[in-house]
Amino acid sequence: MSKVVTDINAALVNLQDGMTLLAGGFGLCGIPEYAIEAIRNKGTKHLTVVSNNCGIDDFGLGRLLEKKQIDKMISSYVGENKRFEQQLINGELAVELTPQGTLAEKLRAGGAGIPAFYTPTGVGTLIAEGKEVREFDGREYLMERAITGDVGIIKAQKADTFGNLVFDKTARNFNPLCAMAAKTTVVEVEELVEVGDIDPDAVHLSGVYIDYIFVGAEFEKRIEKRTVKEVNHG
Repeated sequence: MSKVVTDINAALVNLQDGMTLLAGGFGLCGIPEYAIEAIRNKGTKHLTVVSNNCGIDDFGLGRLLEKKQIDKMISSYVGENKRFEQQLINGELAVELTPQGTLAEKLRAGGAGIPAFYTPTGVGTLIAEGKEVREFDGREYLMERAITGDVGIIKAQKADTFGNLVFDKTARNFNPLCAMAAKTTVVEVEELVEVGDIDPDAVHLSGVYIDYIFVGAEFEKRIEKRTVKEVNHG
């Protein structure tokens, strides 16, 4: 059966209320814009979402917060979203803050079938509360559990029809990790080619991790913070 779908909603049939959703992207870079909007329109709720951050108020995962579809966020950075802050303060949103490198390794381990690992990050902090601490070679390490999810939504620049993916520079970020750690993975891409048209050495993620491929007509690719510099031509 072909992995390519012309309707993004057809790729999200497995996503149900109460599931764990893994969402690729970093800030607003490399986020699955079409999938997020489709989930918003579908109205799926009580989600646990694992993502580096939660977008901004009116774009990215912030669109799901707007309709209160997320019950819990597992993230490493959440500082750009005022709605996120307010829902947390109001007790409407549970948040599990995780160091960024630890979050990446939790997803990588989950995708590799490794249930837990030890890291020195967070020892002696609030992050360590309730977690096993062991000493290796005179240094203390926390045991962290891996993360897996029911559905992964990711964004790539190019795919072939099997799902072999190429990411555009830093848009590579958390996308491959979310794909690997999810039971079902949906990728939205800008370009689709036939199998064999991507040099095997250029493949960033094997299509074995991909279940659905959706080609977006265009992507907004909003810039989170635009910084300009005045240039003196005199």
